[in-house]
Amino acid sequence: MRELTCDVAVIGAGTAGIAACRAAAKAGARTVLIERGPGGTTCARVGCMPSKLLIAAGAAAHEARGAGLFGVRVGTVTVDGPAVLGRLRAERDRFVGAVFDSLDAIDPECRLAGHARFRDPRTLAVDDHTLVRFRAAVIATGSSPSLPKPLQGLAERVLTTDTLFEIPDLPASLAVLGGGPVGIELAQAMARLGVTVSLFDTGPALAGLTHPDLVRAARAIFAAEIDLHMETEIASAEAAGAGLRLAWTAPDGSRGEAAFDRVLAATGRPPNLADLDLERAGLRLGERGMPDFDPRSLLCADAPVLIAGDASALRPVLHEASRQGEIAGANAAALARGAEPAAPQPWTSLAMVFTHPQTASIGASYDPDATDRIEGAADYSDQGRARIEGRNCGAARLWADRSGRLLGAEMIAPAAEHLGHILADAVGRGLTASAMLDRPVYHPTLEEGLSGALTEIAGRVAA
Repeated sequence: MRELTCDVAVIGAGTAGIAACRAAAKAGARTVLIERGPGGTTCARVGCMPSKLLIAAGAAAHEARGAGLFGVRVGTVTVDGPAVLGRLRAERDRFVGAVFDSLDAIDPECRLAGHARFRDPRTLAVDDHTLVRFRAAVIATGSSPSLPKPLQGLAERVLTTDTLFEIPDLPASLAVLGGGPVGIELAQAMARLGVTVSLFDTGPALAGLTHPDLVRAARAIFAAEIDLHMETEIASAEAAGAGLRLAWTAPDGSRGEAAFDRVLAATGRPPNLADLDLERAGLRLGERGMPDFDPRSLLCADAPVLIAGDASALRPVLHEASRQGEIAGANAAALARGAEPAAPQPWTSLAMVFTHPQTASIGASYDPDATDRIEGAADYSDQGRARIEGRNCGAARLWADRSGRLLGAEMIAPAAEHLGHILADAVGRGLTASAMLDRPVYHPTLEEGLSGALTEIAGRVAA
């Protein structure tokens, strides 16, 4: 084996890894980036970008079918599945190419191809060809899709986000397992493209929503397009032709079964940590194999190792992965030169789901037991601009402390991606509901819809 010595070793060349490599190098550290392949970001390859391309295609078909609402007559809408997926892959590959261009900008002498494992707290073995001795290391190995137990023996027949976008045509029927952000986005997009979709989830909520009013609203909205099976357990799965037959147990104890052309597992993406030999690095591991680490500095306990991006399981979204990579890379460089790592305050939490209507979760989570909060409600089922555009459905819930300072919010509403950014900025700045009401809002806009919730909070503070 050849040997390399560096200040910082970064494992993984996704969003967090590339950011960490750049940040460490910018801080003057000799840096090595190790990638076992395929490289590029989860977002560009199998995540947010291809899924949004599928959502956009579904939205186009849905809007064409619904044009009659505005007096616009459209003939029969036909979906060309191979064409939909062909454009998706072409655009996806363009996004991935841009990531590879940024990766290629990193000095080839600072990159290694292969699978890295810890030999000890200061050494990595890359395959059987290189030992990398480091002063600090960053784990940015991303995540991989998981399969529910009843399907694990049938993996070759089950789609995940790693394989869904490679199918040649749209299936006639699809079972989606998991109603979280990924599952509900893809389920609705497929349904709008003419696929008969059934969605199964063991819990009561969809799209990551937690407020009971919004959970009920989401179930009613999505049930209009998708056959929902909530609080339902998949009992068994077996091959049926080219597809699968699933059997399930409903919340009332009754059983059902049906055959599906394809089954998509969207039940989560656990971190890729199992094959890194973390114990040899001297790291303390929890029950799920996660190392003990500081969520602000991202430094693991007991070793000069940091963790960032999806591998940390903190907030598995691209903007957080990029920032975590920058923090981890800068802190790894600091450790390498004997300095103390920084512990920046985390950003205001912001999560979105790009269904129609969209959902957003901002700031502090909903807490049904909180006694020191004031809540305000906004209704989008009859909001002016939403009604003009035929998108009048959904609601928002905002919560503040007793002074009216905004703490967080959840919503399922048209343009929630924009409303969510406004509220995230307000929460981050510590603004009150009254201060928000004192800012200009143009008419008629969807932003006006938040005024009801803000007025309710301000009124209760004044009272």
